[in-house]
Amino acid sequence: MVDAITARRHTSNWLEQFVVGLNLCPFARPVLGSEQLQITVCEDKSPRQLQRAFLLQLDELQSTAEQDLATALLVFTGALEDFSDYLDFLDDCQQLLEGAGLEGLVQLASFHPDYQFEGEDARGASRYSNRSPYPVIHLIREDMLARVLRDFPQPEQIPLTNIATLDNLGVEELEIRWQALLD
Repeated sequence: MVDAITARRHTSNWLEQFVVGLNLCPFARPVLGSEQLQITVCEDKSPRQLQRAFLLQLDELQSTAEQDLATALLVFTGALEDFSDYLDFLDDCQQLLEGAGLEGLVQLASFHPDYQFEGEDARGASRYSNRSPYPVIHLIREDMLARVLRDFPQPEQIPLTNIATLDNLGVEELEIRWQALLD
């Protein structure tokens, strides 16, 4: 298992080089490297502790002003290596979010080292749009997202643009860049 400092560094590198560097999320640049972006590393293994880490992160996000904490990434280094287990946990987190009455206020985005869209080639470039160094749950304020989407031309085109960007680079180049961010 990797230590929290290394996991945070790898996650920051991923954000800089893939998410912002390839413009996979056109809204990430303003918070990158700022205090408004929180990267929390959870080294726990037990499902109960993972849920607790999620609920603590959720509570912190919704109880902190947006100017102080705009968005949060919860990075798991001790569990959820299996993509199927991760997806099950993500479903659990969505239920916890809804149970807390925060549906419509906080949205979850998913990232994983073995991310694969249903029906997509496991070796395809498209998986890099949601591939991360570790299992990650991104907690996003829905009102903040609505504001940036309102001012963004054709936001529904973002996934298609991302796939085109990744396909143009190709899997070989993406893998070279991927290995470099982990070194």
